[in-house]
Amino acid sequence: MRKRKKGRKFHREKSQRKALLIGLANNLFLKEKIRTTQAKAKELSAISEKYITKAKKMDLTKKRLLLRDLTLKVVNKLEKEIAPRYKTRQGGYTRIIKLGRRIKSDGAKMAIIELIK
Repeated sequence: MRKRKKGRKFHREKSQRKALLIGLANNLFLKEKIRTTQAKAKELSAISEKYITKAKKMDLTKKRLLLRDLTLKVVNKLEKEIAPRYKTRQGGYTRIIKLGRRIKSDGAKMAIIELIK
């Protein structure tokens, strides 16, 4: 029975898993819509919403926390474009649209994750 275990492991070590999710978050904020597997989209949703919440309360400390993980280009876009869009919204910044299964290789469930306009 699985209890008190948060998050998915994706058959990776902690550092590889963190790098994967940070890379997905960078691409999500740059493109505002990406296609990935359902499991990765669900994990990415939680992480990206935390980043957006930090960007909404942007000060020097929050900016440094964001720069620890995200690139400068992404942090600037978060600060100037994405965060002001959600000033009055209290969460729920991403949407996951389920697609069919991946046909070519492993048959994984696919999804589109996007930022709500």
